[in-house]
Amino acid sequence: MSMKTSESTQTPAPPTAPPEIQTVLSGARLSVRFRGDWKLDALSDAAAEKALAQSEQTALVALSAQSGVELLELDGKELGQWDSSLLVPITRLTAQAEERGIRIQNDQLPVGVRNLTRLALAVPPNRNARRETVSESLFSRLGGLFLSLPDTTSRILAFIGELVLGFSRLFSGKSGCTRSNVLLSLQECGAEALPIISLISLLVGLILAFVGIIQLGMFGAEIYVSSLVAVGMTRIMGAIMTGIILAGRTGASYAAVIGTMQVNEEIDALNTLGIPPSDYLVLPRLIALTLMTPLLVLYADFMGIMGGALVGVGILGLDPMEYFTFTQKGFNLNNLWVGMVHGLVFGMVISITGCYQGLNCGRNAEAVGRATTSAVVYSIVGIVLATAVLTLLCNILKI
Repeated sequence: MSMKTSESTQTPAPPTAPPEIQTVLSGARLSVRFRGDWKLDALSDAAAEKALAQSEQTALVALSAQSGVELLELDGKELGQWDSSLLVPITRLTAQAEERGIRIQNDQLPVGVRNLTRLALAVPPNRNARRETVSESLFSRLGGLFLSLPDTTSRILAFIGELVLGFSRLFSGKSGCTRSNVLLSLQECGAEALPIISLISLLVGLILAFVGIIQLGMFGAEIYVSSLVAVGMTRIMGAIMTGIILAGRTGASYAAVIGTMQVNEEIDALNTLGIPPSDYLVLPRLIALTLMTPLLVLYADFMGIMGGALVGVGILGLDPMEYFTFTQKGFNLNNLWVGMVHGLVFGMVISITGCYQGLNCGRNAEAVGRATTSAVVYSIVGIVLATAVLTLLCNILKI
């Protein structure tokens, strides 16, 4: 018995022809012929891609104004398989020809290529959206800064005026500032800031004590390190360090949160609902930070004095009772009140700056980052300026 075995024959895939661009210039007629298979995988070869780029550049140069070409013929009779990679050179050549007013003959291209090319060129590119790097001189930057001062000043005054109106609505019972928002802001800027303020104030007290030891040790008056730390912390250092910490922690948080709400159009939603953003977002933060900063300054003073005690008692070996006796002698209520007034002003400066930068933020993520950075920088600058003004007033008033 004989058996016949039938072997299944598989049709081999047709060989792929490499993509090719041929340019023929005949008088005022430029013929660009596309051959082979225009597939993305066929263009992965670096040598083939370079050759195609050179051929396309030759065709673009032939379409320049000096060549005298009046007719562009796009020939695709010898095309094989193709995908979107074919549209790139055809779109460039078509756009160049239309820009020069050259007639185009593309009836030899596949219908799909012609339709996709027409769709690609239906909407012209937005050239103004391209980001161009322009280097400005120092004088140009300074001029732009001075020219923007009136607009910036008007925005700041309008913001402060809105805050004044917000306080008037608050006292009349018609404000959107709720008690829960104030309590939440008190927790965020008060209790949650205690760990970082404890650490920094303790270290500042240590530093003041070490600096005092170096100088007072030359005269054998190490015991007065306690008075130096008490005066330095209560008078100014506790307030300044607390203000800088809150500027980097709380002020930046205000700008980032409100700026993100601006990006997500939540500020627009509040305006649509008839709720002033200054009442709902700014007033709770302003009230909370203004009330909590003097208390945090008082706590920072205590931690700084404890840091000085660690150096005086732990390193110098001074008697603890004697150390705290001289601390009490150096302690002055006027210095304590001056420091707390500094904290009150710093709280207002930080909250107003952070909220202002957040409300005037742009509509993208980069703008939120810029607003956060500006809030920290301007808050610290405001702290320094406020310290200079308050110090001058204290000297005038002999406090």
